[in-house]
Amino acid sequence: MKVYTVFVLIGFLFLLNRCAPDSQRDMAQVEDPGSGSYQVAFLIMDGTYNTELTAPYDIFQHTQFRENIRPMHVFTVANTKKPVTTFEGIRILPDYDYTRDKLPQIDILVVPSAEHHLDADLEDEQMIRFVKAAADSAEYIMSLCDGAFVLARAGLLDQAASTTFPADIGKYRAMFPDLEVFEEVHFVHDGKFITSAGGAKSFDTALYLTEHLYGKAVAEEIAEGLVINWDVDLVPRIIRNRRN
Repeated sequence: MKVYTVFVLIGFLFLLNRCAPDSQRDMAQVEDPGSGSYQVAFLIMDGTYNTELTAPYDIFQHTQFRENIRPMHVFTVANTKKPVTTFEGIRILPDYDYTRDKLPQIDILVVPSAEHHLDADLEDEQMIRFVKAAADSAEYIMSLCDGAFVLARAGLLDQAASTTFPADIGKYRAMFPDLEVFEEVHFVHDGKFITSAGGAKSFDTALYLTEHLYGKAVAEEIAEGLVINWDVDLVPRIIRNRRN
């Protein structure tokens, strides 16, 4: 009888966990980074491009292994807790659902490019509202490749110079004719906004912000660990109104 009772109790606890809201179960799996880190949110969705996500994610995550700095704690946010699939086919389980969960304070918002950033995603009003709200309090907002279209649609670049994926510069200018747009640069830093040409240049953009926050030595150590030759002075760039 006692054995039967134990099995009934185990079954009940299993069902209770299965019936709990996804956010309650999943939130327990997200590490609490504490207050000593920059909280860095990566906005992901179906069709996100691998390089624009993984390049800055890798660079920023490696700040965790440097001493005597305020490291970055990186996490992903989406409009779901279900897996999202990148353009190249990798399935990613988001850390937070920005439509339901209470998110950490976002110090740095990163918007990687996604397949529909030139069309359908720009009509996603809930996503645009999230980007606007996060940008209000974030210290830095970074876009990679066509992520600049999202920032522009949110009205965040009205007073800032920017760039985007080289092949989409014409579309960018046509869609947002009042913006100041640069081409033939790897990134543009204006105020708290850093926009990037994307692709492999996403590494340059992430290393630049790393050097800006932590100094040349830290950026060079991280670059060396990832077998990247890093010298910001050799990178075509535009810097305006840079924050200290």
